[in-house]
Amino acid sequence: MKGIIKDKKKKTPSRSPLFEKGDLIQDTSGAKRTSLLLGKYTIKEAGSVLRKKSFYREAKKRGLWPIDFDLDSSQYPPLQRLLIYYKHKDPDTIIVDLKIREGIFESQKDFPTEERISKFLVLEWLTLQNPRQEFGEQKTPLPGQKYPGLNLGKKVLDLFYYLARLNKDKGIIAYPAYFHNALLFSRYFDFMCPEKKAEVEAIKDTVEKITFKELAWIVHLNCLRDHQGNPYKWEAEEMVFPIDKRLKNYFSSKKYKREVKKAKEELKYFVDWDCFHKKSDRIRRSQSQNS
Repeated sequence: MKGIIKDKKKKTPSRSPLFEKGDLIQDTSGAKRTSLLLGKYTIKEAGSVLRKKSFYREAKKRGLWPIDFDLDSSQYPPLQRLLIYYKHKDPDTIIVDLKIREGIFESQKDFPTEERISKFLVLEWLTLQNPRQEFGEQKTPLPGQKYPGLNLGKKVLDLFYYLARLNKDKGIIAYPAYFHNALLFSRYFDFMCPEKKAEVEAIKDTVEKITFKELAWIVHLNCLRDHQGNPYKWEAEEMVFPIDKRLKNYFSSKKYKREVKKAKEELKYFVDWDCFHKKSDRIRRSQSQNS
């Protein structure tokens, strides 16, 4: 799927979650190398959703217009990669890089929906960036960032929510590649596993006076330590934005909150500042030499 719009238009977790990536039974529809998003939607239909949810308007406000699309379906099913570019297709003009699929999962234990087998919209990867901006002394990157972000996370989530409801999915699943992604997602998503939520909350509480960006680099550089002094390493687990009512009730339930609280009591972290200063200085020197 391609077309230019010029106007208008993991490592295995140590604990057992309710389901894992490997529990995919089948994908919902579509043939290999389909020209349709998720095997269902044309470029015109996808563009209509973007327009409906004000993505075009926001892109224009940021000077990112016209935009161009490409859809890589070489791995479909199960996975598709949707790319949105500024002006023309080039790795340095990418605005949105999305890897998405629909999956049917079988729960590992009693799952908080009507069916044990449930359909979800799965976000394997998501990058939102402004290729017309650059980092500098006043604006530094987060781990993994090539360009500054778009600040459109909520609007993009609205797009996925709209699409998931249209497809009658139970919810949206995301696998945050970086710790700071999990912090950002946690505004709208919950970890399926209460112990993982406890882990992230315990880290936030331990370093509550540290800035978001500094914490992101501390974790990324393996300079966070547990109570025994062992380096903490981020391992992604599924986070869920629930659409199904029973799933929503699961995350707001006393049982889920009680399990988070109990797990959190046993977790303590601290920052190895010597490690952080040495590694961050090394990065700064490397960046200075390359600039």
